[in-house]
Amino acid sequence: MTTATAPADLLKEVDRLKPLISEGSAYAENQRELPANVYDAMFDAGLFSMATPREYGGLESHPVEMLEVWEAVARIDTASAWNLVMNQCVASFFGAYLPAETARQVFGNGPITLAGALNPPAAAVRVEGGWRVTGRVPFASGCSNAQWFAMPAVEMDGDGPKINPETGMPAPFGICFPSNQASILDTWKTYGMRGTGSHDFAVDDMFVSDDFVIPVGPMTNPAPGFEGPLFRMMPWPAIFGEAIVGVGSAAAAVDTAVELCVNKTAAYNATPLKEQQLPQFQIGKAKARVEASRDTLYRAVSDAFDDVSASGALLTVESKVRLQCAASFAAEACAEAVRHVNDAVGSSSIRLEQPFERHFRDTHTLLQHSSKSSPRYSSAGKLMFGVENDWVWLMF
Repeated sequence: MTTATAPADLLKEVDRLKPLISEGSAYAENQRELPANVYDAMFDAGLFSMATPREYGGLESHPVEMLEVWEAVARIDTASAWNLVMNQCVASFFGAYLPAETARQVFGNGPITLAGALNPPAAAVRVEGGWRVTGRVPFASGCSNAQWFAMPAVEMDGDGPKINPETGMPAPFGICFPSNQASILDTWKTYGMRGTGSHDFAVDDMFVSDDFVIPVGPMTNPAPGFEGPLFRMMPWPAIFGEAIVGVGSAAAAVDTAVELCVNKTAAYNATPLKEQQLPQFQIGKAKARVEASRDTLYRAVSDAFDDVSASGALLTVESKVRLQCAASFAAEACAEAVRHVNDAVGSSSIRLEQPFERHFRDTHTLLQHSSKSSPRYSSAGKLMFGVENDWVWLMF
């Protein structure tokens, strides 16, 4: 791994890796997962270390610095950026909840990568020293390359989940384990974000010791090294990281469209696109939406980080509402920006040899992701109104 210790160093690494990431993009689209050499190169360059505690050899970066690096990768390839966001942020999120000795065992050799999902829970049967777990989860981005897996589970009582008498509901918990203990199922078949390798994975009667069990709830006793403000923001770095991937894709679409419009005269038209008012208007609107998305995310993230740094506590309700609205807005505005781009470039938007169709597919797929989809505006509104919430990350 490199010794990059500053955002500028990591951005230089992204620039150095650009040819490799670009070359791997077509493979990722066709094979529906990131090529191992791209994943490994980003890891070796230190890009997966930004969300890891300094105590374990990570950078524990300021979240705005993380956004800058993630967007730079997303401008090259959205799948690479998505895996970069998810596999380091999910690792740190789960790591913060591990028992102290387990955290040292998992992170003792430096930053790790972890893939996982949060629903549905697997069936867990209590045995001496731990659990026997059987289950399957979808949307495990980067699972083909990640070193560790995590998934939810519930204790079984016969054929059904054991009910907590105080809540009348099952009591879920998380588990993590080396990735070679699970089977990856080839299920990621989508029209956008194809290269993220977000397949299902399954375990069958797998033993998990109590040391690798993770409680579900607000973080009250983080593992050593995970006490800092970045980790008190978890899991929100993953969510606003997902949003910046859309910003990077839309920004790349705008830049490419400008270059094309400067040089293109459309069929049946004697006036270059750059001299036509409609493409000028559309590209201007697209640019405004990308810039507004980035600025909104940066401000919400920076203010939230300042709040947790000053308070020493977890995120406030106000910070969570603002982060949720910023992420949802960015997903929505960037998808709209790409639609404006496609209108401006005309038939170039439908040709596979041009990048516009992929930007369209990716930004609109991101718009449907659970953490940024339209229902999340309602989730934020419920929290503002003091109504019982339906979105797990606004409850933590």
